[in-house]
Amino acid sequence: MLRAHIPTPGDPDRHAVRFARQQRGHSSFLIAWVDDLPVGAGEVLWRGCAAPEINEHYPDCPELNGLDVWPPELRSQGIGTALITAAEDLVRERGYPRIGLGVDDENPRASALYLRLGYRETGRHYLDRYQYTDPDGTVLDIADPARFLVKSLET
Repeated sequence: MLRAHIPTPGDPDRHAVRFARQQRGHSSFLIAWVDDLPVGAGEVLWRGCAAPEINEHYPDCPELNGLDVWPPELRSQGIGTALITAAEDLVRERGYPRIGLGVDDENPRASALYLRLGYRETGRHYLDRYQYTDPDGTVLDIADPARFLVKSLET
């Protein structure tokens, strides 16, 4: 059901992988619902950012990863903000003083949302690496330039 409503082009098993990580205790997989339909997802990675150059500077900083709202017509209606708030609440409940996230350099809309919600620039840039399978079945290695933002959860 989740795959049918929140597509993952090039990675049809992404939701299953996230759920499996949650089952192992490595993450918390968050899903936003409107009525009976999933409309957004994200994941808190308890071990932090996978990029070593980020994890070195923020070793005890869980990362909110893979935030998405679908379909696009539902964006800018508070669903992403609700997922972010839920992630922050989980991180705070586990006693962490901060949460981080990566934002693609080519995504000013997401960046504006994160900054508006209190995330701050760290000055740390990295390549967000992942694989994508194109429609022809070719596996492509992707490295998107990104920057790491952090929000303090201490009151």
